[in-house]
Amino acid sequence: MSEKIIIEGGYELEGEVRISGAKNATVALIPATVLASSVVTIYDVPDISDVEALSDILRSLNVEVNRQKDHLIIDPSKIKNIDLVQDNVTKLRASYYFMGALLGRFKKVKIKMPGGCFLGPRPIDLHLKGFKALGAEVKLDDDGIYEISANELLGTNIYLDFPSVGATINIMMAAIFANGRTVIENSAKEPEIVDLAIMLNKMGAKVRGAGTDEIIIDGVSSLGGCFHEIIPDRIEAGTYIVIAAACAKKMKITNIIPHHLEGLISKLEDANVAMELGDDSITIVGNKEIKAIKIKTQPYPGFATDLQSLLGAFLTQAKGVSMIEETIYPERFKYCEELNKMGANIKVKSPVCFIEGVSQLKGTEVSATDLRCGAALIIAGLLAKGTTTISNAYHIYRGYENIVEKLRNLNARIWEEK
Repeated sequence: MSEKIIIEGGYELEGEVRISGAKNATVALIPATVLASSVVTIYDVPDISDVEALSDILRSLNVEVNRQKDHLIIDPSKIKNIDLVQDNVTKLRASYYFMGALLGRFKKVKIKMPGGCFLGPRPIDLHLKGFKALGAEVKLDDDGIYEISANELLGTNIYLDFPSVGATINIMMAAIFANGRTVIENSAKEPEIVDLAIMLNKMGAKVRGAGTDEIIIDGVSSLGGCFHEIIPDRIEAGTYIVIAAACAKKMKITNIIPHHLEGLISKLEDANVAMELGDDSITIVGNKEIKAIKIKTQPYPGFATDLQSLLGAFLTQAKGVSMIEETIYPERFKYCEELNKMGANIKVKSPVCFIEGVSQLKGTEVSATDLRCGAALIIAGLLAKGTTTISNAYHIYRGYENIVEKLRNLNARIWEEK
């Protein structure tokens, strides 16, 4: 995988781009397959590095994984509950979904502390609270290895102090085979959770209420295989929508679910972006003056934290001072320092940043500190005068399928370099 992405900025984009399957759904669906006793086939799986890392973890558990074009065929029938203490577990945060999945399947899991993008403190205490409530004992050794085990998992009521996506998903999977009924109160409502519930129910689970603040899981004795198609990626869709708003003459983004993007669409309307909504597409018409706006990140259905850095890059072109308040991940603002290297005028007073436009961005060398920072730098590079070199591009490949190729097809001057 190339380590640098280089962009020659200042070219107007035009054309059509199709959105891939949702990264944030995929990274939960793949670990969930270990709950099945027979083959699970997942369609529209994005070709991203996180998928390969999770597939490698499955293989280490003696699960057969085959990729054919855009789908994964996963056979967990010969699975072995092997300790997940190898380095690839620490490469991505989503490896923690094996906690709930393997605890549910085997009543025991041993796993290294997961990694991923550093976005400030991201404790897994709510996950562990849920596991304990179901009857599990949790131990953490000096090497950062968790051992979670239970003689029996018993359904119970679990209240989440914060509607955490990760905790909601992990508790759902751990509770699938628990005796009795589990109720997750104040659960996260993200579409990716609904997608997981749909797949689990196809496998034979009894999950109700996904997408609301109360999820009910009635324990079952076994799950079978299924066929499942992943929902479109609302964050990738949002990324190309913002790219279009910033850089395009006219761009159509297809394979989207507009309902999943209402928070972003509303804010772009406030910023004076012209849009035409279809049933499963959106067309952006550029060249209008961008207005400064205020944004506050919130759990779904509020404005997604994963999109705020992209809006940060976009709002460098807005007339006036925009404000972004980050309520979920305090370290999201690392991208601001990189944008300022390119000529942006952003002041950070955490948990708020102020973006004064209009800035003429200039190409320079910058670093992707995390996945969405990398996407923001791509937007800035497309806007900038001259050449932008983005290092640590591996972060970007974790969440965006064929992003360089997709942008080239839209008239961007962009390439990869080792």
